[in-house]
Amino acid sequence: MATTSAVESTLKTLAAGNPKPDRETLRAALVSAGIPEANVEVSVSRTPTGLEVDAMEAAALAGESCVMGQIRDGGVVVTVLPVLATGKCFVGDSR
Repeated sequence: MATTSAVESTLKTLAAGNPKPDRETLRAALVSAGIPEANVEVSVSRTPTGLEVDAMEAAALAGESCVMGQIRDGGVVVTVLPVLATGKCFVGDSR
């Protein structure tokens, strides 16, 4: 099960080497840290107009909680939120 410390350490390590990782790099780092791929959700790294996003968001489903992480300009913030009624961490269809 995903833990706050595992997500936070993974994101900090990733951000130290790449302050603006893309979607697949972020997903791969979390999966490599032992979080099941089916439990990982990652935001898009480009806007619909092709611009780079200001921040990347990732979530790891952990039971009834979502460990949410954000990388913005090389900084990392992690928090824990409840799972949505859909059983997912993110709203919408891009995961």
